Amino acid sequence: MLQLYKRMQRMREKYVDTLAKLFEYGTTVYAKKQYTQWYDTKEGGFTYGEFKNKVDSISKKLTQYGIGAGDKVAILAQSMPNWSVAFFSTVTFGRISIPILPDSSENEVTNILEHSESKVIFVSQKLASKVSQECRDKMALVIDLDTFEVIQSDEDKFTCDGRASVPTPEDIATIIYTSGTTGSAKGVVLSHRNLASNVITCYHSCKRTKKDRWLSILPMAHTLEMTLGMLYPMYCGATVYYLPKPPVASLLMKAMKVVKPTTMLTVPLIIEKVYKGSVLPTIQKSRTLTWMNEHMNGLMCKIIGMKLKATFGGHVTFYGIGGAKLDPEVEKFLLKAGFPYAIGYGLTETSPLLGYSMNGWRTVGSFGYPVYNVQLKLHNVNPETGEGEIVAKGPNVMLGYYKDPKRTKSVFTEDGWFRTSDIAIQDEKGRFYIKGRNSNMILGPSGENIYPEEIENVINNVEGVSESIVVERDGRLVALVAPQENFIQWDKEGEDKLYEKLDAWKKKLLSITNKNVSKASQVSSIEVMKEPFEKTATQKIRRFKYKDSAPTVEEEQKENK
Repeated sequence: MLQLYKRMQRMREKYVDTLAKLFEYGTTVYAKKQYTQWYDTKEGGFTYGEFKNKVDSISKKLTQYGIGAGDKVAILAQSMPNWSVAFFSTVTFGRISIPILPDSSENEVTNILEHSESKVIFVSQKLASKVSQECRDKMALVIDLDTFEVIQSDEDKFTCDGRASVPTPEDIATIIYTSGTTGSAKGVVLSHRNLASNVITCYHSCKRTKKDRWLSILPMAHTLEMTLGMLYPMYCGATVYYLPKPPVASLLMKAMKVVKPTTMLTVPLIIEKVYKGSVLPTIQKSRTLTWMNEHMNGLMCKIIGMKLKATFGGHVTFYGIGGAKLDPEVEKFLLKAGFPYAIGYGLTETSPLLGYSMNGWRTVGSFGYPVYNVQLKLHNVNPETGEGEIVAKGPNVMLGYYKDPKRTKSVFTEDGWFRTSDIAIQDEKGRFYIKGRNSNMILGPSGENIYPEEIENVINNVEGVSESIVVERDGRLVALVAPQENFIQWDKEGEDKLYEKLDAWKKKLLSITNKNVSKASQVSSIEVMKEPFEKTATQKIRRFKYKDSAPTVEEEQKENK
């Protein structure tokens, strides 16, 4: 029986080499099973069978309007069941999907639509204002994603040749635009093979079944949620639940009680906020827990871990964290608490999964080992430090950057390995530990490699700190720090009292930081940010925005006078 099961799995893996075949497999084998659903109502969702019918119907509509294979179809919407309909009605029939992150500005939306040469856009009512009239006028078709009604069409742009095709593994499935943290937008071209192979990689990394329940809280336009949260559930017949609004804490807690998810995909910021905003205050307010924290830390962590699991619905067996590096202090707690977290490492350019760490081999600070069917190694290793750039090979590595052969060439080695720009070391067991981004690295006065991320890990664990970044200015290291919500009463405290508290806190931050970093990594000054940092979809700070200057509290006070 076991041999038969393994044979069937191998046959499935061999068959699913395009998203069209994934769609055919999932909607046929799991036809009666629920695929997508709002967390609080059954209306608006689809069984796998209903999903197939809806996708076929929307594809026929695109064909009738002359939108055929190779045409670009954009999607601009918050996460919802209809998002996956728009995606599959595009890629399943040879068209190319252009997902746009919902927090993109109107200018970014315009640039993406123009650069990608999109002919169609599915847009939700909430985000319709981000599509300028000028952009609409250039479209052959504008479709309301909430209702699938055509809200604008241009007959002059119809070709009457909307022929669909059966995509091959090497055909383009999607172009995902990302500015990352460097500020230079790029269109990542992913093929059917790229995404299909990563779906199979997901299955080998963490097997899910049709009994599993996903709670979707990340943007579907990001590869982390797209691959692991939309495509992978179809492979195993699971159900995905969506939130009607952004995942603020109160809504998230309510949804987890209703859905009781077994599977969640998140970014570090979410669990870090839970730790700093709930776990730590709980310990500090209880004399018993404070004593246990000092004398019986392991037991205390397990007790809180049990409560944490209950908060997440009590059924979570896979809590995937990706998109950025998890705070080591938070990871230490999760590990001791027995919380079922897993670390995923990857990039948009790799569809995205490259490495992972879960269950028995989790180690604080490490993303673990390469995932199934992917090779990782260190390139140009420094013999003194053991540091090198992570390079990757596998069927999940992108075709290149759209209309940018020069940039494409720059991210591949001469022998064809993809350069991640992440600097890391490996331990004796082969586990990878990321030191920082090559683009973020600062060269010290004596030639030392300084990784801001390591300094930030120290700063972020000081009382009152929400997050921080370290930048270089005039040869000095400056830390920009955002305080936790309500830690500083900006409007309630008088000016003298405010400055007094700020100065004392900054001195404390500087002292603690410099005591816990190397001589080369000493911070010269602290700047307190009144407004939150601008972030990417995976909640990484857009560092390029703050390298030269940033509006500090002191500067804002001067402007207001």
